[in-house]
Amino acid sequence: MTVEFSNTKASAWNNIQTSLTEAGFIVSNVSALDKKQGGINANISQTAVKQDLVISAYKPNGGFEERFLSEANSEEGVWDFTRTHLKYLPITKLQAGQLVAIQERDPRILFDQMVAYYVRKGYPVPLSSQEFQIGLSQRFAERDSMIFLPEQVAEYDRKKMTAKELVQLSLFVSDEASAIQWLRQLLRSKPQTFSDINPFFMQEIGGWKKQEKSLELSTLLKQNFLPYDGKEKVPEQIHAYLSTNWKDMRKLPKDDPTLMAKAKDRWYVPDPTKAGDLEKLRDRDLLKEFESYKAVRKFKRNDRFRLEAVRTGFKTAWQARDYQTIITIAEKIPPKILEEDPKLLMWYDQAVTRMGDQ
Repeated sequence: MTVEFSNTKASAWNNIQTSLTEAGFIVSNVSALDKKQGGINANISQTAVKQDLVISAYKPNGGFEERFLSEANSEEGVWDFTRTHLKYLPITKLQAGQLVAIQERDPRILFDQMVAYYVRKGYPVPLSSQEFQIGLSQRFAERDSMIFLPEQVAEYDRKKMTAKELVQLSLFVSDEASAIQWLRQLLRSKPQTFSDINPFFMQEIGGWKKQEKSLELSTLLKQNFLPYDGKEKVPEQIHAYLSTNWKDMRKLPKDDPTLMAKAKDRWYVPDPTKAGDLEKLRDRDLLKEFESYKAVRKFKRNDRFRLEAVRTGFKTAWQARDYQTIITIAEKIPPKILEEDPKLLMWYDQAVTRMGDQ
């Protein structure tokens, strides 16, 4: 099913998304509609406002929902959902002859979709983000940091050969989550030093949300990415970039002193097998922040807090079936903030439903 609507408020999108979900649909793609040109632009944030959106949603078929009843408490349910979801996502998207990255095929977006499905069905999530990332790499094909079914890869490769180039979507940094996504996109294509990144980062954070607690670039880097210290072999992510963009670096082994000196102090996106410790460190920091919110009587309109801490706290409470904590913290947050954040709204709505069932 395809739905078009004028997205003047983020809360309007959340209400539509909730209604679609309650009717058994899963949202697979959100795009902006260019009324002047009569076409559909690249993927955009689902909470973007002041532009008409085109939403594609589907109801799983092929017996998936029946299978899920028996698979939900096992890892196989995760991969059955992922295979089914990938089948409904667009394989390629062109804009002005250029291949556009499909946001919904990003591993982290896929994890969020899987989590949302499990939560709305009332089941605990059986895999962590890191376990999910590793499982994706073992079971599916990856191209340009996007995940595809084996039968979809050939079509994507053919399109890529005829397209001018792959265009990454421009991201609007407004909070911690979008800042991490922006850094991930930047460092994935070009590992850089702190001094290289900082000027661009400072330009991007002008639209940071008033209620969102601001974070230093150093904190974002330390909790989500890795620096190369120049002592061991150059990581593949940095080696691939340097050997492609510097003629004198081509064909040099990863332990070459010249290459190691050039790579030193560059931050890069870790592969899933090495991201686990970072994720634990970040979650520990977020949960510590979340615990401090329990002592707050109620957030005032101008109070700042860390939304990622609330999201992580809600997820942890859900896994522990501690629905009352989710409800208590949610009711301290200004209603507008809750309504405009689809993740928080999902945890809260489901917690209220579970408490009612009890």
